[in-house]
Amino acid sequence: MRFKNALLAVAVLIASGATVSFAQESHIGKMQGRATTGKVLYTRFCIGCHGPQGDGNGENATWIDPKPRDFTAATFKCRSTPSGTLPTDQDLYDSITRGFVNSNMPAWKPLTNQNRADLVAYVKSFSAKWQNNKPGTPITIPPETAVKIESILHGRELFQKMECWKCHGPEGHGNGPAAAGLTDSKDNPIRPFNFAVSSRFKCGVTNEDLYRIFMTGLDGTPMPSFSDNLKPEDAWDLVHFLRTLQPMQSKEVEVWNQWRKAQPGPAKQLKPIGPEDAAVQGAMNLQ
Repeated sequence: MRFKNALLAVAVLIASGATVSFAQESHIGKMQGRATTGKVLYTRFCIGCHGPQGDGNGENATWIDPKPRDFTAATFKCRSTPSGTLPTDQDLYDSITRGFVNSNMPAWKPLTNQNRADLVAYVKSFSAKWQNNKPGTPITIPPETAVKIESILHGRELFQKMECWKCHGPEGHGNGPAAAGLTDSKDNPIRPFNFAVSSRFKCGVTNEDLYRIFMTGLDGTPMPSFSDNLKPEDAWDLVHFLRTLQPMQSKEVEVWNQWRKAQPGPAKQLKPIGPEDAAVQGAMNLQ
């Protein structure tokens, strides 16, 4: 009888639109986070954007683009787990710590490690999915292959073959022909990542982070998982090519520039990325 009464009470709360929080803990290494403590921190630092119900409808959300994450859906871009599965507590902890480049979500490094673990626990309390499902098993990332010009050129071919340029643009500027019509899982407009403006990615800074993005996808966005389409060595080749599009000094950029300088012309033998027409050739400076 008590169990039936408890279920009835929850049903009444849901029907009335009240917030229902599911008691949660988080476990990051040896730390244990508690939602009761995380709620205090959330109210102070997060509620203005993510809202009191965790649905991304805080009072500041109207002026924010991209929109704050809806925790009630339990759909997260940055995960070490396969597409469609819940992230690990460590994944959420890393997201809070790192923040999201090109968004209003800052890096919360000023908070203590324990504070961030407590926030993870409270974020999980907004969705029943954490009660009924376990996080996915993190994917295995094999050792990175050597950075050679052959790897970069093959990555460039994959960028063309897989039509990555249709969203990210011929030069990775996020201005491909399909970019204007893209929306996220809540039908909000979303822009493809512009590799030319940052040495960081949405979900990290290292080559392993970029590999992980390919193989897990960014759930809630048009960016799918390519785990069924890319062999590990191909994924590393694509990583190496994309690094050449970024405004940074890296091994990939060094190898690419040395090879380009050694060519008899401005790399004329390379086909342009995207439709092979004069407009794209001009954009790529490969005429």
